[in-house]
Amino acid sequence: MYERKLPVETECGLHLFMEVMNGKWKINLIWCIHSGIRRPGELQRKIPKASRRLLDTQLTQLVEHGILSKTSFDQLPLKVEYNLTPLGETLVPIIELTAKWGEDHRSVLEPLFINENLK
Repeated sequence: MYERKLPVETECGLHLFMEVMNGKWKINLIWCIHSGIRRPGELQRKIPKASRRLLDTQLTQLVEHGILSKTSFDQLPLKVEYNLTPLGETLVPIIELTAKWGEDHRSVLEPLFINENLK
């Protein structure tokens, strides 16, 4: 089991936010679930660049942080669905605002990454 080397800094809300959202695919997962994609296989198909193992790890972390709820259905084959909790729903406007910021500044930011990829 993983054991932290440094404790989580809880005196600052930004540190708490970064601790919860730290992970390459977490925002994508939250947005997909908000958009109605709830099953692990569907999430994997929607985010094909991420490994299933990594997605499962980040889904588990989001459940542990209270952002998602996980429902396992008692049937074969096993069926699992994820849903946003009320706490998770509060992240949707933040994600929308962050996406808008990216779109508003695309003309400045996009060339930086295109040039970076050409190096």
